[in-house]
Amino acid sequence: MALEAAARPPEETLLLWEREQARLKTRVVARDTEAWQRDPTFSGLQRVGGLDVSFVNGESSRACASLVVLSYPELKVVYEDSRMVRLKAPYVSGFLAFREVPFLVELVQRLQEKEPDFMPQVLLVDGNGVLHQRGFGVACHLGVLTDLPCIGVAKKLLQVDGLENNSLHKEKIVLLQAGGDTFPLMGNSGTVLGMALKSHDRSTKPLYVSVGHRISLEVAVRLTHHCCRFRIPEPIRQADIRSREYIRRTLSQRQERSQKEQKPKACPKGSPGLPANQGRPPKDCDRGSCTEPKDPQPGFQEQPKDRQLEGTGHHEDSDLWPPPAWLQSPR
Repeated sequence: MALEAAARPPEETLLLWEREQARLKTRVVARDTEAWQRDPTFSGLQRVGGLDVSFVNGESSRACASLVVLSYPELKVVYEDSRMVRLKAPYVSGFLAFREVPFLVELVQRLQEKEPDFMPQVLLVDGNGVLHQRGFGVACHLGVLTDLPCIGVAKKLLQVDGLENNSLHKEKIVLLQAGGDTFPLMGNSGTVLGMALKSHDRSTKPLYVSVGHRISLEVAVRLTHHCCRFRIPEPIRQADIRSREYIRRTLSQRQERSQKEQKPKACPKGSPGLPANQGRPPKDCDRGSCTEPKDPQPGFQEQPKDRQLEGTGHHEDSDLWPPPAWLQSPR
């Protein structure tokens, strides 16, 4: 099914977005601000949050935003919140935050209001931080607006400031031998924008970790690695799995309700005045030409390729599965 067409915002809007990014960028803190960050064992860190957005299959605006909080170091989910949302802003490379961050911030605010004892001490987000066209990606935007330490974790390299996924880059990936191995992502500007991290011994693809807010790159990389049971850090992995499951469950319930509403009511046999075709589909439907609209099938989708290049695309990665036992069990 084709994605919904989304018009590119006018240039005036893009200029306003650029100015807002530049304004908020001045508030980014790229150093450790918490005591647990300065402890080699992360003593004092108890709650780690993960956020993600998954899209309904075949659509580019209807999605599910999800926030999970995991205990640390056990990495057990202690809080989750998912909700269906409709994104109004179209996707434009470099401006992902204006499309998704308002819903993610709202989830954090809901948690603060409902269950403040479960507020995370750090957020991991599926996207980039300072590794960005203007040095202010979705992880920076989210961190500044929530005033929480935030880490950007992307699945694909965003090719900015001379960074390229070329043969030299691939050679460096091959040299990553064990989980925790890294190499710096230095742009043409001479600035280290992030780190490529082999997050798991069996992973063949690195993660691209960058600073979002109130954390150093070294601590961001080390914590990301400590949160990985598979390739994807468990906070992001759980947010992704639960947002997809929420979509499946929501659409399945909607489909069941629709089918019940469309089901013909039973009538006494031989009741007078009933049409001859009562309770049967129109003849056109029997020939496969019925134009009656059908409910969408439950599911989710990958993001457009340009969003994946920004490192935030959803896809079934071998290191992302298996899903937890509760999701594998029959419903």
